[in-house]
Amino acid sequence: MNNPLPLSNPLALLQQRRSVPARQLGEPAPDPATLETLLEAAIRVPDHGKLVPFRLILLRGEAKLRFGERLAEVGMRNNPEMTGARLQKERRRYTFAPLVIAVIARIDAEHKVPEIEQKLCAGNVAHNLLLGAYALGYGAQWVTGWAAYDRAAAAVLGLAAHEHVVGFVHIGTPQIEMPERERPALADVLQTWVP
Repeated sequence: MNNPLPLSNPLALLQQRRSVPARQLGEPAPDPATLETLLEAAIRVPDHGKLVPFRLILLRGEAKLRFGERLAEVGMRNNPEMTGARLQKERRRYTFAPLVIAVIARIDAEHKVPEIEQKLCAGNVAHNLLLGAYALGYGAQWVTGWAAYDRAAAAVLGLAAHEHVVGFVHIGTPQIEMPERERPALADVLQTWVP
């Protein structure tokens, strides 16, 4: 495992975290004990109503390739022109990082807690996975893509009608050093409201 992030600067985790493209994530993934610790930390999110409107599905090993193959079949049904390199890309999309975690939102449309808050709760789980992986010395990328929004793809994962994919979080050891990317200036996104 890579060295965890030192905590001499409490905000370093937020200031330095960056996504590592899934294609640039290799072995090792977190070992079972570290993964359990990461997952337990990731599910500590704001949860209005204590609904637990999320769940996680792990994709590892050969299952990642099988999942990609099944999604490629769905993709070909949706888009018969999908052939060649594009089809191969779909088949292999989930095979690069050693671990992929599908973060699933479980929405209770009848509950008084608005659906958007339930979705944001699940989104926070995905974000915590990114932060936690980085804190432990791993790299991660939160990916959606068409499969996150397709009901036939949801069926491949065994999702119920009230469930949908928030994202696929790819986790592994970075194979390259990721440069910092341009970020918005605080002044461009900050405003003080006055009556």
